[in-house]
This record gives sequence, structure tokens and C-alpha cells, in this order.
Amino acid sequence: MGISQDNWHKRKATGGKRNPIHMKRKYELGRPAANTKIGTKRIHLVRCRGGNLKHRALRLDTGNFAWASEGCTRKTRVIDTVYNASNNELVRTKTLVKGSIISLDAVPFRQ
Repeated sequence: MGISQDNWHKRKATGGKRNPIHMKRKYELGRPAANTKIGTKRIHLVRCRGGNLKHRALRLDTGNFAWASEGCTRKTRVIDTVYNASNNELVRTKTLVKGSIISLDAVPFRQ
């Protein structure tokens, strides 16, 4: 069974069951998570609705990071994933996700 972003398989607000009115449609399509790792840059293009393209980052080694108290932003290298509140597995596998604590190369911020 594929990943889908529909809501007709859920229950109604009253608690009653909905009857499926149609099969899964292409516009209800969902995709698996990218699970971006630390490594040499590898990006795949994914075709989306309307012929648009999304860039799916499979591996990244650099990023644009801001140091708010100093008011500066630099492109720097990602060294390691240090902590993730949601899942220790993401730290062990060095997966980059929003909200994770990572260690950076500090040289660009010293200039």
C-alpha cells in the first residue's frame, strides 16, 4: 500500500466511519522521507504536480548557518549530528533533520 495524504480513510468528527468513495488518486500521493545524511552532496530531482520540480537532498556536507547573537551568516561545513530530542537513532545514523543539534566548522565565523 502506498503513502497517501488523503483524509477519507479517517473517521468523521462525530466518530462515524466514512465510506471510501473512490480509489487512491494521484493528487493524494505522499512520498517517503528524504532521511538526509552527512556526506558529499547528492541531490535528486522529484517531479511534482504541475510539472514542477523539488530537490530531494539525500546527502549534504555544507549549509548556510546564522549566528544570531553576532548577527552574521556563513556557509560552512557540517561535521556531525550531536543531539536530537526526538530520536537517538537519527544521531547514530547522522541524519540531518529540522531541530537537531549539529557541530559545524567554526573557521568561517572567525573572520
